[in-house]
Amino acid sequence: MLPPDLRQTLVMMAQAMHDARDPWWVISSAAVALHGVAAVKVADVDVVTSVEDARRVMARLGVGPAKESASLMFRSTVFGQWKAPPLMVEIMAGFHVMTASGWTEVIPRTRVPMLVEEAIVYVPDRVELAEMLRLFGRPKDLERVRLLT
Repeated sequence: MLPPDLRQTLVMMAQAMHDARDPWWVISSAAVALHGVAAVKVADVDVVTSVEDARRVMARLGVGPAKESASLMFRSTVFGQWKAPPLMVEIMAGFHVMTASGWTEVIPRTRVPMLVEEAIVYVPDRVELAEMLRLFGRPKDLERVRLLT
């Protein structure tokens, strides 16, 4: 059971992405919650999509490009923060994480549809999501891996 604020945010986000031309995914803590992990704390919803779809969706929502995230270990070609839903939605395209090998692009390979009320939300499968969280490597991501697996 998803908390009401997360459920409402995911429905709004899915409606905003309804005309996306390319695949998109919810990642991180919200994806862990969508896989049924009730113990995970979700502060925002992270969406990864193509540059074209990110720009189109952000323009339609009136979301301008945001400054890069506070973390120096992540960067995106396009990054916006949609603050209208109960939880902030971070829209990312050309999303990269800094690893020991340098900047590594994060593009999910799997795409699992999840039903949230009447909306379809896409997430990486459990195995790939755990790999992604390990790549991020922060303590909160490693705790999410533990909860997910």
